Amino acid sequence: MLFSSAQPFTKTAPEVATLTEVAPSWQLIVWNDEVNTFDWVIETLIEVCGHTYEQAEQCSLFIHYKGKYGVKEGMYEDLEPMCNAILDRGIAATLEELVT
Repeated sequence: MLFSSAQPFTKTAPEVATLTEVAPSWQLIVWNDEVNTFDWVIETLIEVCGHTYEQAEQCSLFIHYKGKYGVKEGMYEDLEPMCNAILDRGIAATLEELVT
């Protein structure tokens, strides 16, 4: 009887491609100024970013005391229209790439 060197009962796992590249994440930054009221910033964050009143109020306090605050994170394509809408309301905003 001849034996082959191959193991007939050995299972091998199939090769699976793993996605290792992650799309960069961005942050929508709102900047403090001496022009816009708390109420206007809160209303804007609720309408543009979909924040609850409590989230928007907290963000506005951070913006006021820290000078700026990242009010939303996500993909550039999702945040760009929000940034433009905030700018259209007279509030300073920018997009910054998050560095990990």
